[in-house]
Amino acid sequence: MIALLVREERQRAKADPEVSEPERAEVLKRLDGVATILAKTAARDTSLIALLESDRAMTDAARSIRRRMLEDAGIEVEEDAPAPVSAEQAEVAERQVLPDSVRARQLANPFLAPDFDAAAYVPPVPARRLANWELIGPLFKSFEYGSGAGAASMELPEIAERDRFAPSGLELMPHQSRFLESVQRGHRTFLLADEPGLGKTAQSLIAASVANAYPLLAVVPNVVKMNWAREVEQWTPGRRATVIHGDGEDLDAFADVVVINYEVLDRHLGWLKTLGFKGMVVDEAHFIKNLSSQRSRHVLALAKSLRERNRDPLMIALTGTPLINTVEDFRAIWQFLGWIDEKGPRPALLGHLEEAGLTPADFGFFPAARQAVVDMGIVRRRKVDVAKDLPAKRVVDLPVELDDDLGRSIRQAERELGQRLLTRYRAVLGNRNTDPKSVSSTERAEVVRLVAQAELDESKAAKTGENVFTMVRKIGQAKAVLAADYAAQLARSVGKVVFFAKHIDVMDKAEEVLAKRDIRSVSIRGDQSAAARQKEIDAFQNDPEVQAAVCSLTAAGVGLNLQAASDVVLAELSWTAAEQQQAIDRVHRIGQEMPVTAWRIIAAHTIDSKIAELIDSKAGLAARALDGEDSDASAESSVQLLALMAILDDAIDGTRSR
Repeated sequence: MIALLVREERQRAKADPEVSEPERAEVLKRLDGVATILAKTAARDTSLIALLESDRAMTDAARSIRRRMLEDAGIEVEEDAPAPVSAEQAEVAERQVLPDSVRARQLANPFLAPDFDAAAYVPPVPARRLANWELIGPLFKSFEYGSGAGAASMELPEIAERDRFAPSGLELMPHQSRFLESVQRGHRTFLLADEPGLGKTAQSLIAASVANAYPLLAVVPNVVKMNWAREVEQWTPGRRATVIHGDGEDLDAFADVVVINYEVLDRHLGWLKTLGFKGMVVDEAHFIKNLSSQRSRHVLALAKSLRERNRDPLMIALTGTPLINTVEDFRAIWQFLGWIDEKGPRPALLGHLEEAGLTPADFGFFPAARQAVVDMGIVRRRKVDVAKDLPAKRVVDLPVELDDDLGRSIRQAERELGQRLLTRYRAVLGNRNTDPKSVSSTERAEVVRLVAQAELDESKAAKTGENVFTMVRKIGQAKAVLAADYAAQLARSVGKVVFFAKHIDVMDKAEEVLAKRDIRSVSIRGDQSAAARQKEIDAFQNDPEVQAAVCSLTAAGVGLNLQAASDVVLAELSWTAAEQQQAIDRVHRIGQEMPVTAWRIIAAHTIDSKIAELIDSKAGLAARALDGEDSDASAESSVQLLALMAILDDAIDGTRSR
């Protein structure tokens, strides 16, 4: 603020015609002296240099301090003019939508007012040692200089002998149950920074159930929003989830959990602020680290409105990488959680700091301040910390919504394929003089298989045209960017990751996306010489700068050792369970000390979902019959045939329902 006042006074001294030249020179000389003191101070603490930049914007907090300083000096301060509406704010306001379902909910509860009395309560914090200290900078520094205080993870309570939180038929791991026990005991704000694969989504959803924080708002990346809806169904049975796509035409505003991706958040801000959420989860919270970005401002505005309407809302930030560039990356996440605001620590955190009895000038302040922030709700567990609780190998499906032009064309092609199969089905029944409405289930199954087999034979022989194989390839192309984005997130969170794809163009796109995300990768393909391939493998295994291996599912799926990674991304599905398993086993092999997680990217509402289901059924059969050895030579054709049969069955059932 002093730097801003010096700048203002310098401009006034230079421009005031009533000031004589000797007076002007004297004022400028004094201002230069103040500027020299500021520069020396910034030289000792380089984090202050940014405050001296000529284009530094004046925040609301700085504006308030300026007014107080000038008034204390006896200078009359003009009333601040209302801030003009920026072009960006006007554009956001113009984009606002109000889905019909939201309007229906508002009409269903027209007199339901928010409980402002509860939100008005502010815990008293006596102003003692820290009343006049700037604390945000020292709090950030405490995570650089105070790391001797131990791991940055709050102490969690021990769990009861019996799992009280998992739904029937499912079981939580001990580290998950300890987190939920903390929620059960009343803790409500968390930076849940567990590494990927440790079940952060499940923990946050069950936490909402334990805290009764419904309705719950989940702001998530586009690549995982469909998976969130599925996880709601799995971990909190009886609770309904709705996923917002585009303008929200198919939104269910009466659902318990509302899932929205960052990209469409701007057009739904208006009604989201007033729906009455009692909890909010931000997935991949490092996405909001840039406070000047639209997504950060939107998320923080929603969080602020939620706290204004609830005394103690459930607020959870999920990210395996809370820090990417600097400790300042904490700022937006802490603001979302309500631990700090623009001016400094909010009452709860300030109270903890006051209890320590130290100031930033005291020895021991940094470790104490760091622990105070950690105790606010930072939870960080790594795979290596909980390895004994994890299965050695597991496959996690991530459904993604293909809502671009390519996705719409894929769904249209699938509908056309279904109609083509339906026409053939009716033709066969017509030749048999069988009424489609009265066909027996046995005859229907026989004709469906016959038609699907004929389509499969023609597709294998075809060189051009739309068929099941071209459709699956297009699905892979449509998933490429989303899958590569997720691989980049894993690389930043847990280290090395192996990315498998079936087609070269999907691999090319993945390498392009990874390069844009500053993730260095190697490529393992079928057209490489043995020496070139080994060079890429050695680089992945031994070079810490190489974070990803982009591999061909067929060329790199056997005979390779890639166990420097413990995470695998399957961007495209194989037609066989064995090929998928072989790919995962490039990482899960003798010598691997970490549990392995394979992330399978599934295109929701397409044939991709059916293929995944069929592959799993084949894998289950093989596991039961051969202890993991899938030696069924016809498995690939079987899955292809069953997928076509499923498309035809859906087309027949769709016709009957109409």
